[in-house]
Amino acid sequence: MMNKSMLIGAVAGAVAVTAIGGIAGYKVLHPEPTYADVVSVQPVTKDIRSAHKVCAEQPVTRQAPVRDQNRIAGTAVGAVLGGVLGNQIGGGNGKTLATVAGAAAGGYAGNRVQQNMQESDRQTVMETRCRTEYTNHKKILGYNVTYHLGEKQGVVRMDHDPGQRIPVKDGQPVLTPAVTENPS
Repeated sequence: MMNKSMLIGAVAGAVAVTAIGGIAGYKVLHPEPTYADVVSVQPVTKDIRSAHKVCAEQPVTRQAPVRDQNRIAGTAVGAVLGGVLGNQIGGGNGKTLATVAGAAAGGYAGNRVQQNMQESDRQTVMETRCRTEYTNHKKILGYNVTYHLGEKQGVVRMDHDPGQRIPVKDGQPVLTPAVTENPS
């Protein structure tokens, strides 16, 4: 006759073997998916505006520096020439008056001639001129990925575009990219 504990052990062993066989058989007939199928991938972006400086050499024309601000040289030369011309006219007191009037008129004319010359005396130099320009671009923050896993559909945010399939481990999508070694 069989010992009672031996009988209980044999029954428990048979139950365990049957359960393990059932689970193994179920897994063979209903394997757990190793990949989820990607339905769509939508990039999530942010508009970025960047400023940068653009500089270029440009010709700039200005009035040349004036050494004789009061135009003394033009006035003096004009007065002398006007006085000489005035002295050529008339005689006696008229000659003196013509000389003084010629000097005054010549001084004024010389002053105006020098002023016109100074104002039209221009110089062109090259100067660096800068301006700020802006460029717009999109920064990708991540990807909204819609996937099918068996009968389930889900949406996850990933930091990369997964392609057509997402690996699955323990029934859950693996969201980090696989690390590949780069043999150097």
